[in-house]
Amino acid sequence: MARRPNYGYEKRQRELKKQKKKEAKAERKRLKKEAAQMDDGGETAEGGDDAELAPSGGHEDDQELVWPET
Repeated sequence: MARRPNYGYEKRQRELKKQKKKEAKAERKRLKKEAAQMDDGGETAEGGDDAELAPSGGHEDDQELVWPET
């Protein structure tokens, strides 16, 4: 008599493989994003999104930010 396949084990292995692939893709994406940030400004934006909101060139208080109306 032949052995019965263990479908639960096979499913778990597929899920683990899929999760590892997903994590590897997220890691590649994170590294690519960090490399792009280093090329653009020389610093990473880990401190927050304030760097994107600040006006370019000069001190932050020199200009008033004007947000476009939607």
